[in-house]
Amino acid sequence: MPNPPPVVLCFSGHDPTGGAGLQADIETLSRLGCHACTVVTALTAQDTSNVRVVLPQKKSDFLQQARLVIADLPISAVKIGLLGSTDIALAVAALLADELAGVPVVLDPVLAAGGGRAMASADLVEVIRSRLLPLASIATPNIPEARQLACGMESDGDCAAELLRLGCQQVLLTGTHAASGAVVNRLYRRQGMLSWEWPRLPYEYHGSGCTLASALAAGLAKQLALEDACLQAQQFTWASLNSGFVLGKGQHLPNRCIKLESFGTERVSAG
Repeated sequence: MPNPPPVVLCFSGHDPTGGAGLQADIETLSRLGCHACTVVTALTAQDTSNVRVVLPQKKSDFLQQARLVIADLPISAVKIGLLGSTDIALAVAALLADELAGVPVVLDPVLAAGGGRAMASADLVEVIRSRLLPLASIATPNIPEARQLACGMESDGDCAAELLRLGCQQVLLTGTHAASGAVVNRLYRRQGMLSWEWPRLPYEYHGSGCTLASALAAGLAKQLALEDACLQAQQFTWASLNSGFVLGKGQHLPNRCIKLESFGTERVSAG
């Protein structure tokens, strides 16, 4: 029998279009050699243009589902996406501190949809700040999310420093929202910063953040060094977006079924 794949537990919302959320997690993790087990945080009514409604799970139902999975499967990493409510966020924090203590955690703080709809109340943002960031191995905010979590700080460095101060171990700040010719992603750590530069693609993409965070969780589940996991996640995400396609009337969808040999050399520079 071959060795079983590492298991990544995903706490994310369901996107009926298949572009983001749990389906993005499953496709990414499967392509990168991991097994995804999933616990739905919220259902959504959305299309490829925007999210219309978020329908969070009941906390008790969520915890029952999660605890059964955690007791049964050997979890090698956790990926957190859309939470949907403060109750679910607090439930996730309790699981991370207890049953999942010591497991690497990738936190993708989904605070707004690609179409602009807010996905987190002020109370939920505060729970993420106070209860989830201190338990995260790495967070993957974009610039608007980092500013919101840092209570309005403007500079990228100040925002990242605030998230580190709150207890997050590392911050991979993605630069897709910056007004720059290339996309610069920066990994902030207490021992310094590392950056990567990528060609900016011409379209908007539905599920890019989910893809990146899940790919990073795959690398950590496979026990890659953090810098190597960050690079692999960016390579996979960039290649998925570069070969993306249009199905609906809104954003492009990533092609997460790319051949593994089709990514690995797209990085422009690091330093």
